[in-house]
Amino acid sequence: MVPQKTGMYASIMLVAAVLGLMLTMQFRVTNSATNGISIDRAQELNAELKHINEEKESLSKEISDLTFKLNQINQGQAEAKNALQSELNKVRMNAGLVTVSGPGIELVLDKPDTDTENSQIPPELMIIRDEDLLSAVNELWGAGAEAISINGERIIATTEIRLAGSFININLNRVIPPYQILAIGNPDILMDSLELPGGLKEYWRDLGIKVTVEKHDDLTLPAYGK
Repeated sequence: MVPQKTGMYASIMLVAAVLGLMLTMQFRVTNSATNGISIDRAQELNAELKHINEEKESLSKEISDLTFKLNQINQGQAEAKNALQSELNKVRMNAGLVTVSGPGIELVLDKPDTDTENSQIPPELMIIRDEDLLSAVNELWGAGAEAISINGERIIATTEIRLAGSFININLNRVIPPYQILAIGNPDILMDSLELPGGLKEYWRDLGIKVTVEKHDDLTLPAYGK
């Protein structure tokens, strides 16, 4: 019986020794891992990583917002540039600095026939006066004309139409009949403004002045001083 117990003890001791060795190795591995990165440090690193990811997400959102705003600004600048260019073109046209083309009307005022023997109109009234040209220009501006010229002289805000002796000066240049008045704008509206009952066309004809008005699909007016 003694040898049997001895073998049993030996087996128990061997198992105990193996368990002890395994525990020792596990302790060393755990201790080594603990010595490498502590639990507290690992938590700190996780917290920092989470914070970095949150900042990254926040920065990405801010970049998207700024990109959107930049695109809006660029679009606004383009629209503002176009608006300024359009306004500049309008100012240049109103100042008569550029040649203008477009639909409009041609109004021609010519002196009366020389045979006035049977006319009831005094001869001194049977002439085209500077007031007649001014009336025509004002009527056309009021009807929406975009540009006007008389005998090639571009009419602008500072243009003077005045009698100088027996002649009419426009922009300090002498003009003589027939007076060809070109106006760019809506042809129907411009013509209607002149042909109203009791309007200018009727008034001029009552004075014996020859009046013709025609619509045109395309007229070209010279720049001021050209």
